[in-house]
Amino acid sequence: METIKNKTVLVTGGTGSFGKKFIRVILTLGVKKVIVFSRDELKQYEMKQEFIDSRLRFFIGDVRDKERLHRAFDGVDIVIHAAAMKHVDACEYNPFEAVKTNINGAQNIIEAAIDCGVGKVIALSTDKACSPVNLYGATKLASDKLFVAANAYVGEKKTSFSVVRYGNVVGSRGSVIPFFKKIRETGTLPVTDERMTRFWITLEKGVQFVLDNLERMLGGEIFVPKIPSMKVMDLAKAIAPDCDIEIVGIRPGEKLHEAMIMEDDARHTVEFDDHYVIQPEFPWWSKKFAEGGKTLPEGFSYTSDNNTEWLSIEQLEKLSEDL
Repeated sequence: METIKNKTVLVTGGTGSFGKKFIRVILTLGVKKVIVFSRDELKQYEMKQEFIDSRLRFFIGDVRDKERLHRAFDGVDIVIHAAAMKHVDACEYNPFEAVKTNINGAQNIIEAAIDCGVGKVIALSTDKACSPVNLYGATKLASDKLFVAANAYVGEKKTSFSVVRYGNVVGSRGSVIPFFKKIRETGTLPVTDERMTRFWITLEKGVQFVLDNLERMLGGEIFVPKIPSMKVMDLAKAIAPDCDIEIVGIRPGEKLHEAMIMEDDARHTVEFDDHYVIQPEFPWWSKKFAEGGKTLPEGFSYTSDNNTEWLSIEQLEKLSEDL
């Protein structure tokens, strides 16, 4: 990982599930310094007790505050932008707050990175940003567009921006496995729809995918991993096989199946063995990633229900036990 070695890396949302795992990994890869940027002082305090390393720095700050970002980005080589309002219900109920964090915050990250001479920025996205039906997905789609377009905005500056988009992270805070485990003692699990499917990725694979793309990014790409799907009913059976299932109906802003690449994006996407690259539609983009990859057939889409790889009940049981 020459891209990381002897570099100063800042992680926004660094006290979250992804941030903590990513930081734990890069501390083993010869990184020079790691800056944890987040707004929760309690989580930072707890992380300080867990991570004992002289290379760690902790910045209290909010991505809404551009001045604070300018201070934090001073001397930084790489930024991983993982901070977001991500809970669908919270974004629906607090729409202006979601816009301020997920969209205005993205603009602040971009401008501060350019102004401070950051070399590379990777922003974490979500499958909900593809054909969004809720505000969270819509704000993350806007964020993705901003980070892609930022590569045309830099002018003669050296900063490159790319996006990593993947599905639900197994066992992350607020995800369904901890919820199912918590309520299985009641004898009943609520499932929104028995047909529902989702993409799933482990924290370890999510971190590795970001590291891989730090190495290969040119700027402007949206990287999408090939990851398995799972059926929510199978997950319920894996976690609580003796529980009754109560079908409660799809909530507002929720999809039956998630998507990461739809037909219109597929026209400028190339496929590799373990990932896809959605290429930017800029005149200066020379289709460099087409080499070694293959174009997708007309009408292609990558959705959780048309996936070729599925997690079995046994695999889901193992995943839930490991958390």
